[in-house]
Amino acid sequence: MEFLKTMLNQPESRAGARFATLIQLLIILSLVTFSLDTLPGLTPRAHAILHWCEVVTVLVFTVEYVLRLYVADRKLRFVFSFFGIIDLLSILPFYLSAGVDLRGVRALRMLRLFRILKLGRYNRAVRRVGRAFVIAREELVIFYSATFLVLFVASVGIYHFEREAQPQTFGSVFHCLWWAIETLTTVGYGDVIPVTLGGRVFTFLMIMCGLGIVGMPAGIMASALTRAAEEEKC
Repeated sequence: MEFLKTMLNQPESRAGARFATLIQLLIILSLVTFSLDTLPGLTPRAHAILHWCEVVTVLVFTVEYVLRLYVADRKLRFVFSFFGIIDLLSILPFYLSAGVDLRGVRALRMLRLFRILKLGRYNRAVRRVGRAFVIAREELVIFYSATFLVLFVASVGIYHFEREAQPQTFGSVFHCLWWAIETLTTVGYGDVIPVTLGGRVFTFLMIMCGLGIVGMPAGIMASALTRAAEEEKC
């Protein structure tokens, strides 16, 4: 029992480090096989090999989940924890033969890798980032609230200019939300574009606003990280 707890919950130990490394390698293998399985034109033999790789990894992940549940002091807390839910979602669809493929969720399990890297500099970096979010939380709340407001205004504005020229594309404010999102984030896929003069001028103004919306969070977080680093030095 104590050996299992050490192996599963103490990756800084020799047994824990080896087990954690094995699990991380299996997660990477699972993600690679999942990606390869999406390729068109694979032979039946290739599909069979990928399927058996999936079976083996799921069995190992199942054993790991059961062991973690077994050694957990508070089992319900583990089941409903972040990693407990991720671990369950990564194996449950395989047994239920569900139509939803959640193998990509296993990528989140790689976050356990940070438990292996328990070096001082990583801990300090994580604390620094967390402190930066605390420092900038009020500014971020205000910024994202303003962003949603600008998105709504942009949707209403383009609806006013384009609803008659393109009723199918800009038929309602809700239809215009996609245009507002891709314009304010400066993505500009080109699938929804204005054709009227007023709509194009309005789009130009929204793109100018979007440049600030995209860049502002980076500045806020950079300033907060600098302040967090200064506090750490003090």
